[in-house]
Amino acid sequence: WLIGAAVAYLLMPFDLIPDFIPVLGQLDDLIIVPGLIWLGLRCIPMSLKQEIRRIVEQDQQAHFSE
Repeated sequence: WLIGAAVAYLLMPFDLIPDFIPVLGQLDDLIIVPGLIWLGLRCIPMSLKQEIRRIVEQDQQAHFSE
């Protein structure tokens, strides 16, 4: 749901700090969205991350060894 919140924040017609305010208007997007994505990724269980990495490594070995 955090990734969804990050996307929703980007698509909202208003921001915490309006974009027409120089520098700060863009800075809130540059800080809040990556922060929400980072937080969302931290919520993924470590065992799932390890399993996905293992599968990706196997796919890469199979693909690049051809």
